[in-house]
Amino acid sequence: MSSPLDRLEKVENPGYHTHTIPKGEVGELSKVYEELLEAYDAEHQNVNVMVLVELSDLLGAVQSYLERHHSGVTVQDLLDMSVVTKRAFLSGRRS
Repeated sequence: MSSPLDRLEKVENPGYHTHTIPKGEVGELSKVYEELLEAYDAEHQNVNVMVLVELSDLLGAVQSYLERHHSGVTVQDLLDMSVVTKRAFLSGRRS
């Protein structure tokens, strides 16, 4: 199975990450993508705590995106919708 990391250069002398991850802009989807790539990189390294840190950063990036582009919508609103979507998939009904 391919990974988004396959398209990134490996770092010769790595710090936290073993791949060159493009920096995103806070409040934009590019930052969400950066944090997701960092989570993939942490998983690739088999460092579970770092994966969790990156997922936390990912939530922060989503929150910043919402604040900039969807004022009034919160991460909790997305979590609430996620519960409804899960319920629809588990029941097999979308209507």
